[in-house]
Amino acid sequence: MPTMPDTAPAPTPPFARPTLHMLAGRWWLVLLRGIVAILFGVVAFAWPGLTLVTLVVFYGAFAFADGVLAIGGAIAGKGPTSARWWLVLSGVLGLAVGAIAFVAPGAVAVALLIFIAAWSIALGVMQIVAAIQLRKEIEHEWLLILAGVVSVLFGGLLLSQPLAGALAVVWMIAAYAIIEGIVYIAWAFRLKAWRDKKAAGAAVAA
Repeated sequence: MPTMPDTAPAPTPPFARPTLHMLAGRWWLVLLRGIVAILFGVVAFAWPGLTLVTLVVFYGAFAFADGVLAIGGAIAGKGPTSARWWLVLSGVLGLAVGAIAFVAPGAVAVALLIFIAAWSIALGVMQIVAAIQLRKEIEHEWLLILAGVVSVLFGGLLLSQPLAGALAVVWMIAAYAIIEGIVYIAWAFRLKAWRDKKAAGAAVAA
């Protein structure tokens, strides 16, 4: 009589599949977030004589737009609340960063840089958690993990050097935005490929 294996494969978390369906159904929002991030990074690199205060306001606009897109993806998506909480939370944090940057960009530039760093770390942790939840459902989940790691590393670097020269801060933030944007775009196309594969499988089954 054949013996049963001692261990069984770990089950997929109940909220992983709704989260994946939600993201795949709105993959273009992830793509748009990546494009916005790259545009911000390129402009920050190319802008001659960009001051720290101007950068803070500019980054605030980027964070606000990213927050709007994240919350829009959560609202437009279908599924239980547990499948959308990290999008809502990251969106709210982005809106908060943007609002603070617009209200007092000059008086609290250093404090805002620290807040930006904290937001990046929190966003990175949420991306890593989401990737771990989805690892049984989609290939190349490491793209989302990479985005999370980049966010955490950027936040840690900014926290350790909040008083660095304005040019160094500009380059750090611009480089982070471009790398994050590239990863977002790659992740968006992976989500689209997963959605198309599932749709083709459903059509064959029907």
